[in-house]
Amino acid sequence: MKIATYNVENLFDLQKSGHEYKEYIPFSQSNWDNRNYKTKLKNLSRVIKDIDADIIALEEIESKQALDDLKFQLKRDGLYYQYAKIANAKNTTIKVAILSKFPFVYTKELVVGYAHSFRNILEVKLKVNNEDLYIFVNHWKSKAGPESQRISYAKTLKKRIQELGNKNIIALGDFNSHYEEYKSFKRKRKLNDTDGITGINHILGTINYQKKSSATQNIKYNELYNLWYDIEENERYSYIYRGKKEALDNILISSSLLDHKGIDYKKDSLSNFAPKYLFKGKSIYRWQMSRGKVKKHKAQGYSDHLAVIAEFTLGTNQ
Repeated sequence: MKIATYNVENLFDLQKSGHEYKEYIPFSQSNWDNRNYKTKLKNLSRVIKDIDADIIALEEIESKQALDDLKFQLKRDGLYYQYAKIANAKNTTIKVAILSKFPFVYTKELVVGYAHSFRNILEVKLKVNNEDLYIFVNHWKSKAGPESQRISYAKTLKKRIQELGNKNIIALGDFNSHYEEYKSFKRKRKLNDTDGITGINHILGTINYQKKSSATQNIKYNELYNLWYDIEENERYSYIYRGKKEALDNILISSSLLDHKGIDYKKDSLSNFAPKYLFKGKSIYRWQMSRGKVKKHKAQGYSDHLAVIAEFTLGTNQ
């Protein structure tokens, strides 16, 4: 079973809701029109089809319409996801979503904060090989805001994980956090408003398990293991900012996915999805817009993030 997460970079539909980013107002000077929208859908479909995950979490989807259109494009291109859900209970500008070949037992949304800037976390329960699997799709606050805002997401997620107990849990998405955020953010005063405490490392407990999964033992049921540790350090990235590789997108798993029973993480299977066509020189070939006072869409490019993928085996319960 292949599971992936992909920030698709602003997939907006062509219906005007009033919440759009300026350059995504349909049929405006920025040329967010049928041609650009169809090209964006086609390009994203190419990436997602090449990944061919059984379950893929998506970030930066504007609406159910945009998700449905992407799902339809994928079907036209030969990849069918029967099950889809977007976290649209709250009218944030962009939202998280999921596409799955496995049926959902239920979906629900975790409310992080009531301010418009806080996006809901999508919780999905699936039945895979007669086992329960819980997936949490995240898109945490960007580093335009301080760490305290990302801690709000981490605490909401941690509370729910504690309620579930010792289950098969995958938390994935764009955490806007490095897998060792506690090291990288200390030097940045505008981020560190929490006395060195980070959401991804301290609240979710990933700071305690910094070895390969094969060497990681005794993870507490309410703490998580970050799969980035399973690959070489120079390969741990999903984003490039001013030439610097960053790991903003993460896949975190609970201890029960490392116990060699039932659903289990396939050791060393983590990877970023980095074919040559997703790069332009040394940069990720993101969706292209012109410079100038009015930015215009060029009907070229993909996303500013790379997808992250992990594989799981579906054994029998011991």
